[in-house]
Order: sequence, then structure tokens, then C-alpha cells
Amino acid sequence: MTIQATTEPRDGDRPAASPALPAARGPLSRSVLDVLAGRAARLPDADAVRRCDPYGDDLQLLLYVLYELHYRGFAGVDERLEWDPALLGVRAAAEDVFLDAVRRDGGSGGKDVAGTVDALQLEPVGDDGHSVSHHLQREGELWQLREYAALRSLYHLKEADPHLWVVPRLRGRAKAAMVAVEFDEFGAGRAENVHARLFADLMADLGLDARYGHYLDAAPARALATVNLMSLFGLHRRLRGALVGHFAAVEITSSPGSRRLAEALRRVGAGPAAQRFYDEHVEADAVHEQVVRHEVIDGLLEDEPGLAADVVLGVEATGYLEDRLGDHLLTAWREGRSALRTPPAP
Repeated sequence: MTIQATTEPRDGDRPAASPALPAARGPLSRSVLDVLAGRAARLPDADAVRRCDPYGDDLQLLLYVLYELHYRGFAGVDERLEWDPALLGVRAAAEDVFLDAVRRDGGSGGKDVAGTVDALQLEPVGDDGHSVSHHLQREGELWQLREYAALRSLYHLKEADPHLWVVPRLRGRAKAAMVAVEFDEFGAGRAENVHARLFADLMADLGLDARYGHYLDAAPARALATVNLMSLFGLHRRLRGALVGHFAAVEITSSPGSRRLAEALRRVGAGPAAQRFYDEHVEADAVHEQVVRHEVIDGLLEDEPGLAADVVLGVEATGYLEDRLGDHLLTAWREGRSALRTPPAP
């Protein structure tokens, strides 16, 4: 099917924070980007999408770009394309490929929510050879911390936004507790304390460009996949249990990892703004993990016990994709090379 963007948005219609479109990484993402840029293009059919590597650059960038239309969009892109039927059809095919792969590779298919969550709380004794935060705490160099921040900016500059989509799909205890945690993520009513703002301050302290989406072209597919997973779970009501599982995995593992990253930043002499982001998460997420486990998860399963397998999927898929990204980072850094497609400027 060939489609073309409609009338360009008027001046002033688009928020100043919308990033530029990224560069294509293959035929699938190129055709979608051409459409978004207003150039006539033939979108890929479902068979072409199904033949694509589910974890590869082409499919992951395609998904990231189409998901981003639901966040801040892109400069010069008609906002009505967010709900264009042809683009949604391509996205649905790509989502099927990605979700099937994650279910196959990262999910046990089990329903033991309590056991799965308990496993998240078991901290390894020392570095098991796969932990990015242990590496950065012990021997990470400033350039590696800068690369880590650049990659994580794709999520942290919109921190908590994907998880907010689950709120209207919950009720009772689960909804009340989820909103309480999200209230903290959004600064408890103070704009200067919004976690996305704190991360932008961290980036500035490290000499990075803190503009939203600036490092998209630099991010490898494994980093895009970790962000795409939460957008996938968040945008589909049928995956609300998986999004709660993802949220639990993030909150429960955040506090000890944040402590190590705060120590790493202090060790390399980063400024107070860089340290504050992780210091804030050490304290806040230690409380959040209890609320998420005993109120959000228990409340959800009290209402909808049939979602247990989806909660487990959310936890396990998150861990699987984070491990893949961690292995990529550590392999590159131990070889003394950048883990980014294009390293940030010194």
C-alpha cells in the first residue's frame, strides 16, 4: 500500500521538544520513515515484516519510531499519522514478530508470580560477570558512564510515561497504589523533581546533550528493544498484566542498582546533579518495591487472577532483554571500544 502524509502541521502546532526523524537502518524502517517525512512510499507487507530479525536494527527502529508517535512525535511529521491505519497495520505485524520472540526466548510460560518476584529480590553476591552496575561501580570509566547515560536517556527522558497507560485499566487497590508510585515518579507535584528532569540534569552534568531523543541514532537495537517492550505492553490493554510485571521488575531491582551507579558517579568525580538522580532512586524505589508487590500486583491478581502468566511474562521478558543489553555493553567495554553506534562527543 502506498500512502503519503497529509497537510503539514501549522507553525506552533508542534511542541518544541519533538526530535528530528532518525536515519533508517534497513528497508522496513526506511519505508516508514519516508512516509512520516511526507515522501510517498510503499509500506512493507506482513510477510516482509515476518521475515525480519525480531531483535535486529531494522525492526526495532521501525517499532521505536511508530511508538514515538504516541509520545512526542517528530519534528515536521503530521500528528494525524499517529492513528494512520496503514502504519498501524505495519506496527501490528512487527509487534507480533517481537512479542512471539520474547515469549519464546524470555518467558517460562509459568504462573508463579510470588516466586518470580522473590527471585528479583535476590541480589547476587558480588559481580556475576553480567551486571553493568557492578562493573561501573567497581571499575567503570567516565566515558562508559556517559555512554550508559546516553543509552538510558531514550527511556529516562520519558520515565514513567509508558507505565501510566496501565492506570485506566486497573481498579481498586492496584489503581490507587499505581497512581501513588507514579506520583513520586512525576516529582510529587513539583516540576523540578520530575525524574525525567533529574535525568536531564544528570546528562548535562556529564556533558551530554539532554535533548529528548537526541541519542536515538547512537543506540543499538538491544537498547531500543528494552524501551519498545514497555511501549508494547503499555499500548495494549490485553497486555496490562505484562506491563505490571515490567513495572515490578524495574522498581524492585532499581534501588540496589541505583546505589551502585551513584557510587560509580562519585568515584569518577561527577557533579551533584549526576549523583542526585540515582541517590533519589535508592530511597524512593526501596519504598516503591513494597507498594508494587503488595498493592499493585496483589490488587491486580485479586481482581483478575487469570493475568498471573502475563505478570510473569512481564518480569521475565524485562530481565531477558536487559541481560542482552548488559552483555552487549560489557563485551564492548571490556574490549576497550564504544558500545554505541556512534559515541557521544567528548
